[in-house]
Amino acid sequence: MQLYEHNPIKIYNTLTGKKETFKSIEPGYVGMYVCGPTVYSNVHLGNVRTFMSFDMVFRYLKHLGYKVRYVRNITDAGHLENDADAGEDKITKKARLEQIEPMEVVQRYTVDFHNILNTFNFLPPSIEPTATGHIIEQIELISTIIENGFGYVVNGSVYFDVHKFNESHEYGILSKRKVEDLIHNTRELDGQSDKKNPQDFALWKKAEPQHIMRWPSPWSDGFPGWHLECTAMSTKYLGDQFDIHGGGMDLKFPHHECEIAQNEAAKGKSPVNYWMHANMLELNGQRMSKSTGNTINPDELLSGNNNFFSKAYAPSVIRFFIAQSSYRSVLDLTDAGLLASEKGFYRLMDAVNLLEDLKASETSSIDINAWKQSCYDAMNDDFNSPILIAHLFEAVKYINQIKEGSETVSAEDLNTLKDTLNSFVFDVLGLENTAKNDSGTDKLSGAVSVLIKLRQEARANKDFALSDKIRDELAEVGIVLKDGKDGTTYSVN
Repeated sequence: MQLYEHNPIKIYNTLTGKKETFKSIEPGYVGMYVCGPTVYSNVHLGNVRTFMSFDMVFRYLKHLGYKVRYVRNITDAGHLENDADAGEDKITKKARLEQIEPMEVVQRYTVDFHNILNTFNFLPPSIEPTATGHIIEQIELISTIIENGFGYVVNGSVYFDVHKFNESHEYGILSKRKVEDLIHNTRELDGQSDKKNPQDFALWKKAEPQHIMRWPSPWSDGFPGWHLECTAMSTKYLGDQFDIHGGGMDLKFPHHECEIAQNEAAKGKSPVNYWMHANMLELNGQRMSKSTGNTINPDELLSGNNNFFSKAYAPSVIRFFIAQSSYRSVLDLTDAGLLASEKGFYRLMDAVNLLEDLKASETSSIDINAWKQSCYDAMNDDFNSPILIAHLFEAVKYINQIKEGSETVSAEDLNTLKDTLNSFVFDVLGLENTAKNDSGTDKLSGAVSVLIKLRQEARANKDFALSDKIRDELAEVGIVLKDGKDGTTYSVN
């Protein structure tokens, strides 16, 4: 008997707005699609948080014994700067600015994406299709939508007729928006005048002469609409109806709304049973934004080379920090939060390492099986990783008590404790057992802190020559001190 047979999961379904007991279309098998990155720039931490949430979902489903086909796409064409089907293709624009081929842009940032996810110990998806690799499927899908009366051609571009669709279906069913209540951007934008209504969205765009990325189609040389690619790829690999579709909260409208409409228009059925959306990641209480400078790349956080955090943090510490919040909650990334998570992470690792040295007794004074079930109950409740972590720290307490002799554990229960703790810490949460001083990070931090204190004393005594010497010699070995209103921090270059 597989674990999933006696561990029913409740998933918060965005489509219905409530938690529902998960039942896969085919018993024992799960089809899951997650919207991947548009590869025109380095992946940012908000994306990492979203993909990490679904990596954890993937891991838990596998742990329960499901055979999971996890599809996560790469958008390498067709994503315009403006969701109103206007502006320049993001990848083409980057290629033009850097004077390189669009596929060079795609290759560079796809490699970066994979490197970052590998650093954070992600499991690879079962299939990672690209938009450019599925042009034929997208053209066929458009043809079907036109044949069914929900698409129209204007000047070589094809648009989805939202008003016509809404006469027999419900456009806005996911985001709970009504077509008549939607507020639209009415600025004069390229291609906008071709639409019957501003709510309509592009299925195929005719390429302008300067547009590099283009493919032949029955309507024009052009490129597919951004929303279309996910409909084509998800249904190709998971079927016309599949179990779970995930993505960031920002994709709920219009992207996922359009996916539902396209699938119903082409295939006559809603594509997904459970829609899951991960919430935003904030930085120091404010939304991350390149325009305001309130943003940080994963590499900057991992290296400590930034102006927001006092030190570098290990990948598993960051992963542990993210898991301490529900995937549906807004998460605020702060130095204080990461420092607390770092302490908690190493406390957990110390306990895991202590497990091997624990001595079994004849009987147990702790109900290990009840504790084990509490861990499953947490994850079965919409993948509630914060509650799971609280239970893991109950195990930390037990381990320390057993070591001290104030509690006892039988050999059978000790094996259960080891297996369960290791399964949830490493297999489900995806953490890696990094001992506190393995990399010398904490020793380095302590040594630099001593030098910073000596430098502060030198400055207080007006011994500026010594103060400057400490700063300059640290810089020579790649440790840069930063003086700010809240004191002195450092980064390792």
